[in-house]
Amino acid sequence: MDRTNVPRRLLRVVGRLAACAASVSLICTAPAFADQLEQHNELVDKFVNDMHADPLVADCAAHGNFVASTSSAFDHVEFPPSSFDSAHASVTPWNDSFDEGKQRVKVDNIVTVEGLGVHQNGDGDPADLKFRCGYVGNQMLAFSWNDPVPPARPSAAKSSGSHKAGNGGKGGKGKHPSSNKSSTKKSSGKSSAKTSSSKSSSKSAGKKTATKKPH
Repeated sequence: MDRTNVPRRLLRVVGRLAACAASVSLICTAPAFADQLEQHNELVDKFVNDMHADPLVADCAAHGNFVASTSSAFDHVEFPPSSFDSAHASVTPWNDSFDEGKQRVKVDNIVTVEGLGVHQNGDGDPADLKFRCGYVGNQMLAFSWNDPVPPARPSAAKSSGSHKAGNGGKGGKGKHPSSNKSSTKKSSGKSSAKTSSSKSSSKSAGKKTATKKPH
């Protein structure tokens, strides 16, 4: 009985440790998520109450501020009151896919809003940023912006281009030896034909001289 109870006790201990580890990870990540959500909601309330922004436009602007702040180019985004007027913000009924790329999710409305991206350490003039959000009801399902620091493109195109060029060069060089081979074959064929004809003529001459000796 003792032998069977030991594994069960070990399993219980391991299960409790795993549960504790999972709860600790949740406890660590929960405050960060709560802070982000709180900051997001504060910005939305500020844009709606103080700047009279449309709720969807305010939500898109708050999300754009968070995304831009994670970029290596910007510290945060400023949204002056003019960002929420009809010339710089819009809510367009869409009922179609958000874009033709990876975000082909169907959305009911597309929201656009413009802001000023403040660079790290305040260097240089603020950049004009435009955020585009796709919504179904009040839920954002897609997002894009004119990120001035796009992800680096893979160098496969360059390597493939150089590889093709290399192959082309090799192919061009390969053609010349083949033509030389064919020419050498032809010349060798001609020379062999000449040698065979000369041999046959010498044989025939030998036969003639042999027949003339008895006379």
